[in-house]
Amino acid sequence: MSDAPKSHGRLSIRPTLKPRDLMEEPRLVKGAWVAKVITLFPDAFPGTLGLSLTGKALDLGLWRLEAIDLRDFGQGKHRNVDDTPAGGGAGMVLRPDVVDAAFCQARIGTPVDRARWPVVYLSPRGRPFDQATARRFAGAEGLTLLCGRFEGVDQRVLDHHQVEEVSLGDFVLTGGEIAAQAILDATVRLLPGVLGNAASTEEESFSDGLLEHPQYTRPALWEGREIPAVLQSGNHAEIAKWRRAQAEALTRDRRPDLWEKRRG
Repeated sequence: MSDAPKSHGRLSIRPTLKPRDLMEEPRLVKGAWVAKVITLFPDAFPGTLGLSLTGKALDLGLWRLEAIDLRDFGQGKHRNVDDTPAGGGAGMVLRPDVVDAAFCQARIGTPVDRARWPVVYLSPRGRPFDQATARRFAGAEGLTLLCGRFEGVDQRVLDHHQVEEVSLGDFVLTGGEIAAQAILDATVRLLPGVLGNAASTEEESFSDGLLEHPQYTRPALWEGREIPAVLQSGNHAEIAKWRRAQAEALTRDRRPDLWEKRRG
């Protein structure tokens, strides 16, 4: 097997078993979208974001990922980043001075306007992340994400930096890194040129408030089950009508909350 570098336009990319060095000189197309992730585990990135279409887009410079190690801003000989909760209680809380220093580092070269550059703390008490939020983030110039750990973050630093709290769902993770990757994946795939086919994002779940219709492909007959005849009819109007009806039925059955919101 040849280890010659693969050519992707103006860039030369060589396969490697080692994680991508996030501190190397960035490959970046002018005006590309940028993600800055503040985390105690920078080695967790790019993770799955370095694979498939998001990874290819990262290599091509369509977007950039910068992992900021929160430990670099820790206090004292042991670079402590947390302390006990005021008022007592279990666990530890990320210190405001430490998080503030990380936010200040992430802020360099970014717009102050939160519409142009959202700053987000991944928290189970935040507003639910959805497709509309992904579109909003993709429409910005970039995004800063703070991955929480322990019992949370001192509220004062969140208020001071006008941080938006976002939740991936009604459950608790040990940290925000997995949630950050999920949010970035959902956002990056909406950036121009990442998917290659803009129609893909228009027809999938949540694009118009409905779950996506069922999908089928060859073979036409599998385990005694046939592809619905309408999908093989060549009648595009009837196919569109069938898909719409299927999407509405699925949404009513599986996500009545979405169905009621759409009707309202």
